[in-house]
Amino acid sequence: MNENDQSQFRTRIKALLIDLAKEDALGHSGQATVELDQQAVGRLSRMDALQNQAMAKASHMRRQTLKTRLEMALRRMDEGDFGYCEDCGDDIAQARLVLDPAATRCISCANG
Repeated sequence: MNENDQSQFRTRIKALLIDLAKEDALGHSGQATVELDQQAVGRLSRMDALQNQAMAKASHMRRQTLKTRLEMALRRMDEGDFGYCEDCGDDIAQARLVLDPAATRCISCANG
């Protein structure tokens, strides 16, 4: 992989990280503790609020996992290991990296 390709991947990864931060900021209010106030909210409404809170927390965890994977991809770029399979050392196909720039294994190793 040449420097131009790596530069494009770095730009894309940084843009993805910015998008994740924006999504996380929007979803922050949905993760707040659901208050128990039987006067203001009925039981079904509270159950709905708890379900929405659980979904917001799950989305937050998904974003955090992706953020960590993308940050690790940037670190691999800095170390010169980006685009190489962590198992066999072969090149990871660029098409695979386009779909998932945080990929750490080639198709052969990922399939087992």
